[in-house]
Amino acid sequence: MMIQGRYLFFAWRLCYRCQLKRHYSFLPDDVKSLRAVVNPDISKIRNIGIMAHIDAGKTTTTERMLYYSGYTRALGDVDDGDTVTDFMAQERERGITIQSAAVTFDWKSYRINLIDTPGHVDFTLEVERSLRVLDGAVAVFDASAGVEAQTLTVWRQAEKHHIPCVCFLNKMDKPAANLSFSIASIRQKLKANPVLLQVPVGSGKSFSGVVNLLTNQKLTWKHESEGFLGGDGRTFESKPLDQLDEPELLQEANEARAALIEQVADLDDEFAELLLTDFSDNFSAVPAVKLQAAVRRVTLARKGVPVLCGSSLKNKGVQPLLDAITSYLPAPDERRHDLVRWYKDDLCALAFKVIHDKQRGPLVFLRIYSGTLKPQAAVHNINRNSTQRISRLLVPFADQYVEIPSMTAGNIVLTTGLKETVTGDTIVSSKASAAAASRRAKNNGGSGRKSVENTSVVLSGVEVPDPVFFCTIEAPTMTKHAILENALTCLQREDPSLKVRVDPDSGQTILCGMGELHIEIIHDRIRREYGIETHLGPLQVAYRETILRQASASDTLDRTIGDRRHVATVELDVGPAEMSVGSCKLTFAEDVEVQLSPEIKEAVVNGVNSSSLQGPVIGYPLLGVSTLIRNVSVEAGTSPPMVSACVSRCMLKALRLAGGQVLEPMMSLEVTVEEEQLGSVLGDLAHRRGFVRDIQSRHSSKVLLASVPLAEMMGYSTALRTLTSGNATFTLELDTYEAMNPQDQNTLLKSLSGLL
Repeated sequence: MMIQGRYLFFAWRLCYRCQLKRHYSFLPDDVKSLRAVVNPDISKIRNIGIMAHIDAGKTTTTERMLYYSGYTRALGDVDDGDTVTDFMAQERERGITIQSAAVTFDWKSYRINLIDTPGHVDFTLEVERSLRVLDGAVAVFDASAGVEAQTLTVWRQAEKHHIPCVCFLNKMDKPAANLSFSIASIRQKLKANPVLLQVPVGSGKSFSGVVNLLTNQKLTWKHESEGFLGGDGRTFESKPLDQLDEPELLQEANEARAALIEQVADLDDEFAELLLTDFSDNFSAVPAVKLQAAVRRVTLARKGVPVLCGSSLKNKGVQPLLDAITSYLPAPDERRHDLVRWYKDDLCALAFKVIHDKQRGPLVFLRIYSGTLKPQAAVHNINRNSTQRISRLLVPFADQYVEIPSMTAGNIVLTTGLKETVTGDTIVSSKASAAAASRRAKNNGGSGRKSVENTSVVLSGVEVPDPVFFCTIEAPTMTKHAILENALTCLQREDPSLKVRVDPDSGQTILCGMGELHIEIIHDRIRREYGIETHLGPLQVAYRETILRQASASDTLDRTIGDRRHVATVELDVGPAEMSVGSCKLTFAEDVEVQLSPEIKEAVVNGVNSSSLQGPVIGYPLLGVSTLIRNVSVEAGTSPPMVSACVSRCMLKALRLAGGQVLEPMMSLEVTVEEEQLGSVLGDLAHRRGFVRDIQSRHSSKVLLASVPLAEMMGYSTALRTLTSGNATFTLELDTYEAMNPQDQNTLLKSLSGLL
């Protein structure tokens, strides 16, 4: 009878939890609207992003933040597919984040605008454009793995935008979790200065909480088995660390706090002076509030990164992380944006993301840097030189939105009605406002990117990487072709890393993306969201071409069109250059540059650029080629397009004389594998023309670092799963372009010509 009663109780408990999740977890609309209407003081706003390597726990951490802040009523789980920020069907099926999702919630007296970013390398641009508009970031680490491959990439992106960070060592409940190892990897691999603010209580499965080194408070959370819903982590016990606690924990905490005080004193002169004047006899007596203020100064100055620990999946340590976000990461007015100051109180905002909604049309995410935004306001897009009208303002809650009457500086907002705006555009209140800002910048010696049209100060957008994979895409019938074109246009606007072009010879539509997964997701979205069963051709690699030696060429174009004669003569040199970003380095001889008019000079540049799109070997874009224009002679009446045509023809002649070389993309590969399966993975890499750079030990696993040609990595995920029974993980990232050896190049040429 007792067993039956216990069974009924657990069955009821499970049913109750399921009811919570089925009910879904959003608060009533009136509560959300009330929060959204209030424009908080700018010092109480935190614009942050969650960034990490794939599967480090970003989305789970975000889900816990929403739950503890009161935004959701039940804990979502990535494996169950019911998280708030992973709302796309593809995200819930695969258990990964594909699109960055924004959500707004309150924590205590602070407004937090949070963006959960992807961890997969194919979606690096999503991280880049999110970090561009954020003021701070939380870097999540797997405490058993430390710094992983994609962690390095997202950290560099944060460094590029000078974003202060807080580190969260997640998964402290794993048996292999190691605090010292993780701290050392942050210091060595990221070249950062970790400032440890917590030490864990227990390790592995016995991990139960943390010790706050600033306050000497011991925070412990209940285990899931301790009472009904006792393991949801909402409540935890906080008590001073005293002599009654474990001697080892007490000693570790005291030593860690002393090290923290010493480290902060080395990084912050104000705190060092305080120690010497008021606490020279007893450093341990430093008040927590003084130490916290010093850590905040160190973080904002990017001299150090606070490090906290916990386990998001086990609901431990997330509330202190939220406190750290509000305590150490900057408010919008604490971040310096040089170009924004010229707008003073006028509106200045940056469009950093566009999504298409079937009911509302294109939704544009804006980060407001100055001024106030209101619905039905006419705004000026500097990049498009057009005036558009905002229909509605919305606060983003992942895939749900709440309409609001206005939004002030420092916030992130969603707008409807900006039909011409794309990622990277600068939105201001009017054309006159932009001109006034430009005058202020000039008068004060300011520098910044100026738009050609009206020389206004423009906020910098994001750098879009070149795609490395491409394939053909075809509609099932001619009647569906227009729908496919519209779908590709919308998807390109949402995702700037997706490129679509039409092959001039075959007329086929070419889809270009950042990887196999990227193109697979795009294909799946076209099928689900637009109802088109498209056909994808085989994936192909985006090769590049260069030249082997210097060559000179001259060419004369003499054409008569109607009653007008066009005559142009061009002499130029081409030669190898450094393999840097960009196709060709163009220079003019001094006497030539002086004598050319702006129109003819622009025509020459266009001619060189157009000829660099197709190399002399197999027609791929050129890389690492320098061009010197030695002479340009143009007779009166010759049109600029004819000059461009002459330059292109002369350039092609010189490239053929210089001899072509195919460059293939080389990928940086990192494989984490069990030691007993390392031999199989190494043997497979040898067949793929891979070069092993290093093999590192990570607890019971091995981390294999290698360089591999992208062409050999087709279907690698399936092959690796087969070799290791699904126990290995890998990341792949574009490293550089390298020349193919003659044998491989001949094989490629035969394959492309249909001889293989």
